[in-house]
This record gives sequence, structure tokens and C-alpha cells, in this order.
Amino acid sequence: MSRTMTTVALPRPIPPHRSSSGIVTLSSPISLETINTQQVSSAAPVPIPNKHIPICPTGPAHPHVREPNTPPPSPGREDERRHRSSLLHPPDKFDHLEAGSLALYKIHPADVAASLDHLSKQPLPEPSQVFPWFHGLHPCNQIQQTFFSTRSKPMRQIPSCLRGITVVKADGDLSTSRLKGAIAPSEFMNPCADGEFIEVDPRQGFSVRNFQIQAAKTAITSDIIVYGEDVGLVRKLGWEIASAQSKWRRKHESLPKYNTFICVSPFRDFEKRHSEIVSIDSEGRLTGAVVDFFHQERLEMYTMTKATEVSHNVWMGPTPEPEGEEQQQFDVLIECSDLGRLNPAALQVIAEGPNDDTRHTYLDFPSSGSILPPTWSHAEADGILETCKWLWHLSHGTLPSKSDTDVDGDSNMSDTSEATEVETNRPRKILIHCADGYTESTMLGIAYFSYSTGRPVPQAWLELHTMMKRNFFAYPTDVSLLTSIAPRLLHESPVCADKSLLEITNLVKHEPKWIASLDGSFPSRILDYMYLGNLGHANNPDLLRAMGIKQILSVGETAMWRDGELEEWGEDNVLAVEKVQDNGIDPLTKEFEKCLEFIDRGRRNGTATLVHCRVGVSRSATICIAEVMRTMNLSFPRAYCFVRARRLNVIIQPHLRFAYELLKWEEMLQVRRHRAENAYDARHPVRRELEWGEIAREIALMNRPYAR
Repeated sequence: MSRTMTTVALPRPIPPHRSSSGIVTLSSPISLETINTQQVSSAAPVPIPNKHIPICPTGPAHPHVREPNTPPPSPGREDERRHRSSLLHPPDKFDHLEAGSLALYKIHPADVAASLDHLSKQPLPEPSQVFPWFHGLHPCNQIQQTFFSTRSKPMRQIPSCLRGITVVKADGDLSTSRLKGAIAPSEFMNPCADGEFIEVDPRQGFSVRNFQIQAAKTAITSDIIVYGEDVGLVRKLGWEIASAQSKWRRKHESLPKYNTFICVSPFRDFEKRHSEIVSIDSEGRLTGAVVDFFHQERLEMYTMTKATEVSHNVWMGPTPEPEGEEQQQFDVLIECSDLGRLNPAALQVIAEGPNDDTRHTYLDFPSSGSILPPTWSHAEADGILETCKWLWHLSHGTLPSKSDTDVDGDSNMSDTSEATEVETNRPRKILIHCADGYTESTMLGIAYFSYSTGRPVPQAWLELHTMMKRNFFAYPTDVSLLTSIAPRLLHESPVCADKSLLEITNLVKHEPKWIASLDGSFPSRILDYMYLGNLGHANNPDLLRAMGIKQILSVGETAMWRDGELEEWGEDNVLAVEKVQDNGIDPLTKEFEKCLEFIDRGRRNGTATLVHCRVGVSRSATICIAEVMRTMNLSFPRAYCFVRARRLNVIIQPHLRFAYELLKWEEMLQVRRHRAENAYDARHPVRRELEWGEIAREIALMNRPYAR
């Protein structure tokens, strides 16, 4: 007698899913071996599907303050006059050209390289000296002005403690022959005026994440080097910049005098003698000498999502390069995407085909989140189950016995049907893949892991992450879909062939408590002992325990637990950092030591720590970046990309002040290592990979594709 299983959608609240339709998918991941040879024009990364930039609330002002929460008063002029030294100031040693009151200074590649190297070793001003000016304080922007200013003090003037170096490529083409940190003239010069800087401060709106204006703001507080091989173009732009500097200085009389330098040497001189500052060579190839945010993130993502075997002969990973060596390792490649369709019959044809067929087969499958409840049909549920069934047979080189299929070609669901298999074919090696290696393949990955291991869906969900070490991002729709078909996944699993319907029902009936509150996504594993998450994750202690997380670090937000849960968890295992809002004002550096010691305590005790704030992208992300910098000895740009890749689909968003504080944290770590390792070495301990303006510019460019 046959039995049937009914697919019933569980009543879970389902937030709307942001489809990736219309978003270009990530191109094939680059490898460490190809980083120095890829053409920028063809290898530049494109948006990753489904990523989103969350909104980070600034939080309320402190209740005891009647007026807007503000930074400390402006430092005195004596403090601000402590400029960073520069090899370009004073410019007396350089030959110069004069035109009235304006002057251009000639500079050679060796001096350009030496000046940039010297600048990288100069400590940055303290955050209190440059904020809130870096946020952007346009005189017409009343919202921004009101938020950052007190009612009794004038607005902060341009900090006179700044003296940077801005490198400008005269022709504006940054896809070739680009020096470290070089920008285009259009990024800070007004094309509609003769020799004037752009007014980049936003005229309206409020934001503490104006990364896109930092390169221009840095330029007006810098000596500027214009380079290029077209002498006429370089000189013309040089005079325009010198004029803009003069006008800006007349408008802001307290500013130091910044100068303009021109370099018309052939670019091959930089490539031959100063390759350490060449970011993109004259052929348009990344050199690898200068960290590039886009490619650094892709390298981190490729490392994190590299294909791994999750079940016998079934692997999960990113889409391999077409015709590449990795692609050739697999017999069947199933790409999950929004355009994919259910087609288990194609898998059946391969399984029942000739044993000597060595062709590579490319199929597709619907992406995670694309089959939406409660609109899914029995046909869709059947298609998922049939896909799992034929993946099993292909990976094991088996076929169901003829008695398992009725005259209409449908699977017979008798109690003994799944126990009979016939080994008639060679096992196939299968890759379930998607563009980034995790987003769109998650639903199929969890479904097949449950089917092939006989684990209930919640356990499969957990073990795919904890035991198989796969990072993935699921949607609330996936929770509802997979828990609905959970009984059938186990009933039809060959691993559960000896279990009765009652036993299977009991397996799926007793769900762990954490699944009811799961929004689909787990906290993000940054390091084995440190996870980054949001307030929802912190409010699900059962999930945290199941993941092996036994410490919670709350940054500016506090989890709301039921009575008795804190005592059960242990008060010593919870650390709350208070009075730190995401407002661009409250500092976080002073909390680093306490937070990182708490995280390290968990590591020493063999457990993991959840670091969270409200959204899990700014305050808590800043702490995680600080820990990665400390423990892995990474610069801020590299640690930022490391954490950003591992936060998966939620883009980290430390605001400007936090980002600047992390750059200062890099200095502090370098000083400490210098003292510990070279106590009697007179060399300066600080050396940044990138300067503030370039870091902010790169972050803005990375975020642009996801802004809505």
C-alpha cells in the first residue's frame, strides 16, 4: 500500500525578498596567481546579487543634553599648527614656474615616491581635530549643521592641522597608468568654472557616511601633484589647481599654503624605478603593489567560499571560470540563479544515460528566496525533492529499481521503495554553485544536505555551517519552504529508508526553539571565535548556544531576554558597551581594549563571541575589524575587506569617524609592535598602506552599486 506526504506551509512571517533580477552577477573569481595579470577593463568586479546597504539609526541624543550631541570643542590653534611634516613643504628645493602670484613646482618620479612614502609614516591628526568637518558641513544644510553644532559656538573651520598629498592624473583616465591614490581632476575641480574647487559638502540631507566627498575634501588640504606625459595638459591643469588653491586660501585666510607640483616624466620611469607606487601599469593591469579594495574583497570572498564537499561527491562553491581547471573537475554543474528553473528530468536523463558519457553538463536551479510562500505549488515541492533524488543517484552511481517507478513515471512512495537501488553507472562529481558561492545556492544546499544525511532541516541548517564550515545566507522564505517540505526530505531520503512514517514525523515535529525566531540568516562567522550579528541574533540565545557561541558583546544595544535567561547564560559571559550611538560623534576607540580582551577571553576558553549592535554593520563591525587588525596583523584596508566579505549579503557600514578611528588604530598597533620587536630601533614605526582620502573613495565606489 502506498502512502503520501502532504506539503504544508508553516505560518511564519515572511518579509519581502529583494530579488537580484536585473543586477549583474559577479564575474568569475580571480585567483592569487592571476591578480597581477588581469586587465582592469575586463576584470573589474561587478555587483554581487542580493547585497544591500542597511539603514543605521543614529540613536537618540543623551537625555541629559538639551541640545544636539556634539563633539569636543575645537582644539586651540597651537594644537592645530602641529602639522604632519612633508617633503613637499616648504617647496624651496624644487624648480618652479611663475605666473603672477601663482607658482608651479617641478617634481621628478623619485621625489614623488619619496614624498608619498614619507607621508605614509606621519601620524594622522586625532579624530577630534578633523571631525565633524570631514562629515561635510555645508552652510546651507541646516539639518547637518544643527546636528553637529552647539548653539553657543561657531561652526568648526577647516582643520589647519592637515597637510596631505593628492596625486592627480591629468587626463583623468584611471584605468591605465595609475599611481597610488591617484584621482581624476573631475573629482575635485569644478569643470564649469575657471580654476575652482568643487563645493562637495551636501547642501541638504543628513549623513555620517559621506565617503564620496573625502577625496575632494582631502585635496583642498593637500599639496597636489599633477602627472602625465602630455606637457601641455599637465601644465594647464596645474595652473588651474594653483588658481583654485589661491582662491580657496583667500576665502579661508587661516589655512596653510598648499602648493601644486607637476611631473611630466614618462610613466615607464615610475614602472622601472618606483613600481611600489604603481597601482595600474601602462597596459591597464593591476600590479598588486597597491592594495585594491575591489579585488581584495573578491580574493577574500573566493577564499571564504572556495568549493568544498558537503556530501558524497556533491560540492558547493562559487561559479568557476569558464573552461578553467576547476570547472573541468566536475561532471555536472548546477547554477542557482533567479532565472533558474526546476528540471529534475534533465538529471534523470544523465543518470540513465550511457556510462561512458564524459561530457560536462551544465544545468540551472531556482535561487534561494525565489520560490515564495504561500504561492508555491506541489509541483515545485515535487521538483525540489526529485532534484535531490537524482543528485543522490548521480553522486552514488546508482539508479532506483524499476519497482520504484509506476507506469506514469512517478516515484512510488511505498515503505520499501527507497531501500532498493541498483548500481549501474559511474558516480558523478557535482558542483552546486552560484556567483558568490553562497547567496543563491543556499536553499538547494540545505535541502540536499538534509536529504543526503537524514538530518531534520534545522539540524541540517546548523551542521552545514558548523560542521561543513560553509558560510551561507538564507532568506525567511527559505525557512518557510524548507520546514514545509522537511517531512518529505526525510521520508524520501535513502538514509532514512529504515525509518517508519511515525519515526520521521517525530523527527520533524520537535523543532529546536531557535528555528521559530530565525529570519534565515545566521550571525556572520568572521573568525572561528568571533561572529558578527544584529540585535535579532542576540535575542535568540538558543541559536547562539547551538552554534557554539557562549559570549555576547553588545555595542550600544542590549538584548532583551526572558526572565532567568541571563542567569542561565552567565553574567560574566555578557559585556555591554553603553552610550555609543551610531551618530558620527560618539568615539569607539576607547572601548577597543575592553572589547578585544573580552573576545580574547572567549577564544582562550574555547568558545566564540557574538559581537552585535542593532543592525550589525557599524559599531559591532568596527569592533570586529579592530580585532582582525590586531590578531591577523592586517592593515585597515585589508581588514575592512576581510570583514566585509564575511558579513555576506549585509554590507558593513562603519561611519566616517569609526573608519578614521580604525586608521588611527592601525597606527597604534604598529607602534606597539615596533616597541615590542625593535625597542632600540630609531626608525619610525608607522606606515600606512593607503591614505584617508583614497580609503574613503574606494569604500564609496564599492558601495555605489548597492545604493537604492
